Amino acid sequence: MTDHDLSGFSREDFTHDGVTHAVYRRGSGPAVIVMSEVPGITPKVAEFAERVAAIGCTVVMPDLFGRAGRDPNPATHGYAATLAYGLETMAKVCVSKEFTLLATGRSSRVVTWLRALAAREHERCGGPGVGAVGMCLTGGFALAMAVDDRLLAPVLSQPSLPLAIGRGRAGTIDISAEDLAVVKDRCARQGLQVLGMRFRGDKFVPGARFAFLRRELGDAFVAVELADEDANPEGVLAPHSVLTEHLVDSPGTPTRIALDQVLDLFRAKLLGAVDEHA
Repeated sequence: MTDHDLSGFSREDFTHDGVTHAVYRRGSGPAVIVMSEVPGITPKVAEFAERVAAIGCTVVMPDLFGRAGRDPNPATHGYAATLAYGLETMAKVCVSKEFTLLATGRSSRVVTWLRALAAREHERCGGPGVGAVGMCLTGGFALAMAVDDRLLAPVLSQPSLPLAIGRGRAGTIDISAEDLAVVKDRCARQGLQVLGMRFRGDKFVPGARFAFLRRELGDAFVAVELADEDANPEGVLAPHSVLTEHLVDSPGTPTRIALDQVLDLFRAKLLGAVDEHA
């Protein structure tokens, strides 16, 4: 793998309430907000975004941290440089007031900015509503964004906040009680479906977190839990990134089936049809 130059994506800035982030866009049709995992918009995150655009959606990737397009695999930049880059990115996230890493019962501040971005993109792109995918640190953001009726297809891929230090944090997710109540009401009244995915051995996404979501959302929470051996062995670090680093991109494999399930959710909720898998 090499760095991705993000050719094929347009870049612009989006500002809300005094906060500005770059945004990468591609495609046409209803909008899907793709929020990257740490350390940022990696080449495989960009590849996932390209797949979303290919089914007929406008993919919108906010650049929240890291260096967009940089490959996190040590084989590309060397172990020392890769480690330094990862530590630098995490240090910036840890001191940022936009992200809530440890506190329970809170939605991160950046969610307000993301909701505004989704509202702008719905107005701009049209369609019945908006989709959103969060990964790792941003995984739970898609849930908190779902207080807005415009968000029709939230996907929580390996939601890792709050960091699972202690039983209390392991058995919850980064959303305020008020926001969760709104999402639960949408699930009950509107049939909102929340899709979550994790590897069963992933210590960043303990089983207690998905058990919490099942209790709170009931049948509206659709859990995809994969065996660790289903992960791509060439992925960086232990099995974690279902849609990107640990994807085995062959038809019929568990991770490819999970990816197709995400794309089918967007087809059904945003495009009004379920197409045959590519």
